[in-house]
Amino acid sequence: MYTVVGAVKSRAFRVMWMLEELGQAYDVIPAAPRSDEAKKFNPSGKVPALLDGEEVLTDSVAIMQYLADKHGRMTAPAGTPARARQDAMTLWLVDEFDAILWAAAKHSFVFPEEQRVPQIKDSLKAEFARAAGKLEEMIKGDFLMGDDMTVPDILAVHCINWSIGAGFPKVEGPVADWASRMRERPAFKAVRGRDA
Repeated sequence: MYTVVGAVKSRAFRVMWMLEELGQAYDVIPAAPRSDEAKKFNPSGKVPALLDGEEVLTDSVAIMQYLADKHGRMTAPAGTPARARQDAMTLWLVDEFDAILWAAAKHSFVFPEEQRVPQIKDSLKAEFARAAGKLEEMIKGDFLMGDDMTVPDILAVHCINWSIGAGFPKVEGPVADWASRMRERPAFKAVRGRDA
């Protein structure tokens, strides 16, 4: 059994959703970011961490890809052009969605007040909206990479949800419709139910 370190309302959601999609049992240690509990598993205090036996893995995207590779689902095989395209999409989402949202969070509540630059958030919101428009052009079928759900789907939907909570402009059109369908998945709802 796996153990996820991190609260549902954090990037740990991504890992829990992945485990639910894979049908894998897991426990949760609901550690807050930068808490003493989180630092037991990651010196930076970032969540999530994943405990797999004696192994402690960190970074939500790395953990999701590890789980996909380990269980042979929700990923293209390593060493294939399809995997290279999937990795390119994953890295694009990290750059264009996740990093923008994280920068906004740092200037909202992470940095000490004297280091925050609230004015930067307007440009970050505009950049996120531009990237969401680009994502519309990149959807290949029912899922981002085609007919099968992969790691990038979880990453993108989690970021879209994060953007809503962060007060970013609403994502609309086909991307919003696709994200809404993804939120109807039983695995997504199972993780959301853990927060009730």
